[in-house]
Amino acid sequence: MQKLHEWSRMDRLLWMHCYVRAVETGSFSAVARELEIGQPTVSRHIAQLEAHLGCRLLQRSTRRLSLTAEGERYYPEARRALEAVALAESGVQGEPVPQGLLRVTCPTALARFLILPLVTGFLRAHPRVELDLQIVDRRVDLIEEGVDLAIRVGELSDSALHARRLALAPRVCVASPDYLARQGTPQRPRDLGQHNCVRYSLLSTGSRWPFETEPVEVSGNFRVNSPDGVREVVAAGLGIGLAPRWLFEDLLAQGRVLPLLDDHPLPPMPIHALYPTRRWLPPRAQVFIEAVARALRERLGSGG
Repeated sequence: MQKLHEWSRMDRLLWMHCYVRAVETGSFSAVARELEIGQPTVSRHIAQLEAHLGCRLLQRSTRRLSLTAEGERYYPEARRALEAVALAESGVQGEPVPQGLLRVTCPTALARFLILPLVTGFLRAHPRVELDLQIVDRRVDLIEEGVDLAIRVGELSDSALHARRLALAPRVCVASPDYLARQGTPQRPRDLGQHNCVRYSLLSTGSRWPFETEPVEVSGNFRVNSPDGVREVVAAGLGIGLAPRWLFEDLLAQGRVLPLLDDHPLPPMPIHALYPTRRWLPPRAQVFIEAVARALRERLGSGG
C-alpha cells in the first residue's frame, strides 16, 4: 500500500478541497454532488487528509459535522492555500473570474438599507460567487471567526485590519412631531440636556453627541445596541435620536420625524470595508466592495 507521504500534491489538494467544502456546506453529500463523485469517496479523501496531518479535523454524527480545535485552525489556512492555487492558475489563463465562498458581515440597519437590496443583482452578475452574509450589530473578529470582509459604519478601532473608506454618511438629529408638541423643540445642542434622548449604545463617542459647534452629553431612559431600535422608538415618540440620515430617510419624507438643530452640523459617519491585512484580497471580495461603493455613491452621493 502506498505510504501517505508518497501521495502526490494533487491528491492532497483534492483532499483539502473536499475538507474545505465539507466545512462550508456542512455536508459530505453536497461536496459529492459538486464534484460528481460518491459520498464514500469524499469521506475517504477527508480521512486521508486527517491521516496525513495526524489529527482529527471533523467530528461526524448522523445529523451534523462539527470542527475540532485542529479543524478550526486548519480550515482558514487550507482555504487560503486553495485560493492561492486558483489565483496562480487564473493569472496564466487570463482575467480571474470571481468565484468561491465570500463571508461578509455588516450591521442590521446597513443591511436593510443597502446590502440586501444589492444582493440579487450582485449574484446574478457573479454567479460563481457564494455569498455568506452575517447580519449582526456586534463587532465581529474577522480573523478569529474566519470572515473575509466587514462593512462597518463609524470610526475605526481595529488596527490589525486594512480599511477602505467607501462613503461619508450625513447624520441628523430628529424627533417625532408628537414628541416635540409635548416637550418642545430644542434650539441649540445644550437644550438636549432637558430632553429624553434615545442613545445608541455602540456609538463610538458614547453619550456625547458630537455637534461641531457644541458637543453635548445627553441622557434618557432608553438606550439600545441597534440603530433600527433607535429608529423605531424615536418614530413612536419616545424621544430625540441621532443617526445617519439614511436611517430616517423614509420617515423624514413622510413627516413622521422632523430634523432638529440644522444650524449645528454633525460630522458625517464614515462607512468602511475592512479585511485582514495578512490576506490578499480575492477577486470575489474586490467586486463586492466595488458593488457596495457604487451603491453608496448612488444613495449618498459621497465616496471614499
